[in-house]
Amino acid sequence: MTSLITSRRELLAGPLLAALFAGLHSEAARAAGVDPAMTMITPPEQIPWGPIGNLPPNAVEAAPLFGKTSDPGQYFVLIRWHPGFMSAPHWYETDRLCIVLSGTWWCASGEDFAPEATVPVTPGSFVRRVARTPHYDGAKKTDKEPAIIAISGVGPMSLHLNDPSKPSWREV
Repeated sequence: MTSLITSRRELLAGPLLAALFAGLHSEAARAAGVDPAMTMITPPEQIPWGPIGNLPPNAVEAAPLFGKTSDPGQYFVLIRWHPGFMSAPHWYETDRLCIVLSGTWWCASGEDFAPEATVPVTPGSFVRRVARTPHYDGAKKTDKEPAIIAISGVGPMSLHLNDPSKPSWREV
């Protein structure tokens, strides 16, 4: 009978001690801080925003955060469309996975540019741009703030315009 009681105590105490140890261990891990060789943090004010190609100033900007769109492998970039500008219809060789972080991103599919046909994509929304399919997007002039979109894909990435005789952007 004694061994049965001991076994029950051990069965009950074991998980409690394990939880206590795990709690103490996680507190020690949090107290240790962040090792920049293991966890790289970039505060918003240090995100490296810059112009994209030959687009007009204050139209659209990019902030490469991981990899390069021009290199093989995964990349992660932020795009900031300012109100009044959209891309011309274009496509890419590989899928692009997008999440709207702020503002309203106006998206459409197809070869013909029709900004009135775009649909509003709000913060928290996920958009998958399917490889080799034409699309266009941006922020309308009536928007109060830029649209910021997080985009991940596999490079090298090349933009293919549906009509290369026209600019890669449109003012709307």
